[in-house]
Amino acid sequence: MSPRTRPVTALAAGLALLTVAGCAAGASGDGPVDPPEITLTFAGDVHFEDRVAELLDDPATTFGPVAAELADGDLTMVNLETPISTRGQAEDKRYLFRAPDAAVPALTEAGVDVVSLANNHSMDYGREALFDTVRTAEAGGLGTVGVGQDADEAFTALHRTVRGVDVAILAFSQVDDLADEWAATEDRSGMAMAFDTERVYAAVREARATSDLVVVLPHWGAENDACPTGRQQDLARGLVEAGADVIVGAHAHVLQGAGYLDGAYVAYGLGNFLWYSSGLHEPYSARAGVLRLTVRDREVTRSEFVPTVTSDTGQPQPLTGWQADLARHNLDGLRACTDLTEAP
Repeated sequence: MSPRTRPVTALAAGLALLTVAGCAAGASGDGPVDPPEITLTFAGDVHFEDRVAELLDDPATTFGPVAAELADGDLTMVNLETPISTRGQAEDKRYLFRAPDAAVPALTEAGVDVVSLANNHSMDYGREALFDTVRTAEAGGLGTVGVGQDADEAFTALHRTVRGVDVAILAFSQVDDLADEWAATEDRSGMAMAFDTERVYAAVREARATSDLVVVLPHWGAENDACPTGRQQDLARGLVEAGADVIVGAHAHVLQGAGYLDGAYVAYGLGNFLWYSSGLHEPYSARAGVLRLTVRDREVTRSEFVPTVTSDTGQPQPLTGWQADLARHNLDGLRACTDLTEAP
């Protein structure tokens, strides 16, 4: 089966039955039922360090006005760049993040449904804190992906049904730091590492065969570089060949280009979203945004980008007017150093 061939899942089978019924009804004028249209919403890196920690005093307002943009869709995903735990031992690394339990209602109140934990901070305080993160998130109604009690679980897709569409979500980390130590194995918990490409592509093929839409959230790229690395581009091509429909990445802390690759939609990086640092000078780490994709029958038919800039509280503030237009123009320009096209 071609990776762009839609599998006959429960949704597809149901639509086929409805189509047959419509044809049988012929005289009444009933026709085939169109596949449902759904909206997927994405944003970049989120943590709750330093000045951002103060925003957790009122979880319902942590994200501020941008929450309306996050919630405006059927399924919203971000990269959670922190463990949620008070336990564990600090790893031997430069930057260490952690957050209290209030981080979960802050995310869900803002409309976030799923977070990727396959990144270079979710295990900053070891496996004990990672376990707490998953447990606390799931107890609060927040889905997690990219980690597990062993490799099988870490590489298994999280499924969410949206308007009858079975969406499979996977997450992988391509970051070198502590990769061997943090990788999930057959007998050890951890995260799904993208270096095991055979297992990565097998996981995507499995999701392709058992779902209607496959979304992949990779953690990749070079920090502060607006252009994707060769490794990013190689992995993106492999993911698409394996059957991924939508790929939205994180890690560079700046915006990276977005567009189409062999019919699939790829956004290499959405930058820092809720973040403790600021920077309107190069490399422009305060610039980010909300990406909203309209999808029908595996095809992204429309992409919308709501540009944001980090405020002095760490909250992302949506841009409007000419500032928003300029930000979108700048994002379009980043496609020049990618292997992506403007249209499918």
